[in-house]
Amino acid sequence: MRLSRGEVIGYNFDRMTVEFTMRNQDRRVLCAVSTAAMDDLERRNDVQPHERVDQFMRLRDAIEERASQKFFEGPVEAQAPVVLLRSEDFDPQRGG
Repeated sequence: MRLSRGEVIGYNFDRMTVEFTMRNQDRRVLCAVSTAAMDDLERRNDVQPHERVDQFMRLRDAIEERASQKFFEGPVEAQAPVVLLRSEDFDPQRGG
């Protein structure tokens, strides 16, 4: 089973995350990915705050795939966002 694509909420400057939603059948699942994780995925560190949503869109397939996997691996974060992806979630040596 997989989560389906939802909507992009946007960049949260205070949390340094891009927030988005996915769907578990008819249930909305709040998700976020850290900017550090996206920078690691792209091997970049020069992305400006106003470019974060564009960066997410470039990496969206990989991010959403991992968010879906993490959701079903459980347990997920106790506080919103429900699924928070960090760099280690994409590191194969750490189980990501």
